[in-house]
Amino acid sequence: MITLGFSSVTPAGAVLSSTLVQGTGLLQGISAFDALPWREIGLTFGVLFGAWLIRRLGRQIISKAVENRVVQYRWRKTLAYLITGLATLFVIAIWVDGLSQVGTFLGLVSAGVAIALKDVLVDIAGGLILITKPPFEVGDRVQIGDHSGDVVDVSVLHLHLVEIGNWVDSDQSTGRLIRIPNSQILTDPIVNYTSEFPFLWHEVPVVITFESDWRRAKARLLEMVNEASVEMSQGAAEYLRSRLSRMLILHGTVTATVYTSVLDHGICLTMRFLTDPRQRRGFDQTLWEGVLNVMSSEPNIDLAYPTQRLVGLEREPQSPTDTPSRTHRELVEEGGLL
Repeated sequence: MITLGFSSVTPAGAVLSSTLVQGTGLLQGISAFDALPWREIGLTFGVLFGAWLIRRLGRQIISKAVENRVVQYRWRKTLAYLITGLATLFVIAIWVDGLSQVGTFLGLVSAGVAIALKDVLVDIAGGLILITKPPFEVGDRVQIGDHSGDVVDVSVLHLHLVEIGNWVDSDQSTGRLIRIPNSQILTDPIVNYTSEFPFLWHEVPVVITFESDWRRAKARLLEMVNEASVEMSQGAAEYLRSRLSRMLILHGTVTATVYTSVLDHGICLTMRFLTDPRQRRGFDQTLWEGVLNVMSSEPNIDLAYPTQRLVGLEREPQSPTDTPSRTHRELVEEGGLL
């Protein structure tokens, strides 16, 4: 029996060459690791940590020093924008060789960003307008395009509304949060419910029959609406006397009134009065309950509603020559088949 065996012998030169290659790779890795800009990296982390710490401490100080939540919100937003802007400038100054080149660096970067992020830049431009010269403030009730709601937050790119209206009557909240890009304030009309004059004119029409005593009804409704809206009228008058508006807004009268008009199914008495934008539904309920009480206590006043009267559809009497048609059974009996 013959056994064949094979053995492999690695040359000493090949072992030495492999060791040199591994050592060279290790030296290159160490060299690349040492070549990293550790100073810039350390300073960047230091700036970011300092910005986070200052912002955190600032929020705590604002929460303790300011009780009003609206003022707290404004101070927190201002602090956040200020710290973010300063931290960004410091980081750019760290990585760019000297502050003199920061403008050149930003110019080169902005050229590419303006093309790739056009919509984002428009949103940022809208955010700057909201910060410097805002058409509304947090807490205002506004309508932007097709969306209405109370402004609860404004950021660099978006603003948030708590939606009102939609399937809910009288501008009450739906509970949904709408996020709107800031660019829409540059293109869409903005309706502000509470900015220069924090009251709204509201109308409630009441239609009574033509046979009702409309003079008596108008007097009762005027008395009722004046009593319900007297505080609002006084508040509006005081507001106009004490505060100067940036715009020429003229209000000839701030007291409630009742207008008379005629519809096809009755006499319309429209109560017009001032109300708070967020209390319209409550006023509607108060006035309609008063209207129902007036109608129940006044026998000569009745509510009207649309009706239809069909004329000329009465059945004409039959002539003597017309005979009713006979049944099949009568015909069969007459023929003697049964």
